[in-house]
Amino acid sequence: MNPRTAGPSYRPVDLAREHGISTQAVRNYERDGVLPAARRTPSGYRAYTPLHAVALRAYLALVPAYGYGVGAEIMRAATRGDVDAALRAVDHGHAQLLRDRETLDAVEVTVGVLTAAPAGDRPDRPLTVGALAHRLDVTPATLRKWERAGILTPVRDRATRQRLYGPDDVRDAELAHLLRRGGYLLDHIATVIRQVRAADGPGPLAASLDGWRQRLAARGRAMLVAAARLGDYLAALEQRAGAEPERTPQRG
Repeated sequence: MNPRTAGPSYRPVDLAREHGISTQAVRNYERDGVLPAARRTPSGYRAYTPLHAVALRAYLALVPAYGYGVGAEIMRAATRGDVDAALRAVDHGHAQLLRDRETLDAVEVTVGVLTAAPAGDRPDRPLTVGALAHRLDVTPATLRKWERAGILTPVRDRATRQRLYGPDDVRDAELAHLLRRGGYLLDHIATVIRQVRAADGPGPLAASLDGWRQRLAARGRAMLVAAARLGDYLAALEQRAGAEPERTPQRG
């Protein structure tokens, strides 16, 4: 008996029903290489095996953990036997989650500092690059470097073309200064600043931090489930490979 077809046979609807997806989605996953190619019956219908059921469970567990694209990348690598590539993609996902946690930690610290600062500490008029540098005790060159990194976005005076930093720019500069003293890299700081700007300031962002942390925790738990499902699939692939008879070379 061919180990590829051993065991019960599944129709697309059988696999789809387990996960509440359409049969077309199952066919699309096979077409895209997320699932192994299925055997065709003499009448042309797809005949899926327990291996396909394990593969589908793995992919659908990978999606909430890593997203559709990376999940598909992991499955295609595993199916073609490139386990290193599959695990490398998993490692990148865990590294990204760690970076996101570090960003959240940095935001929590800095937002707490900024929201606690008295409103009167903010200037009531735009500052020049020299005035802001003096305020933070840094050099103008440092502020220009932060601008190139996307941390600061000052406007230019129409007549003099001089950089002008408004209240939000001063807030962002103080936040960047605090994070730099904490040892954060510029690209990491730029990510934090984007979060502050998207929330329209530190106050609204502080209110969203719990939800942000919950989403990171949910992704971490999804990665645990995905790891188990992917492990099942890799074990099933190894079992299939061990059950296949070795081909003996034909003599010419």
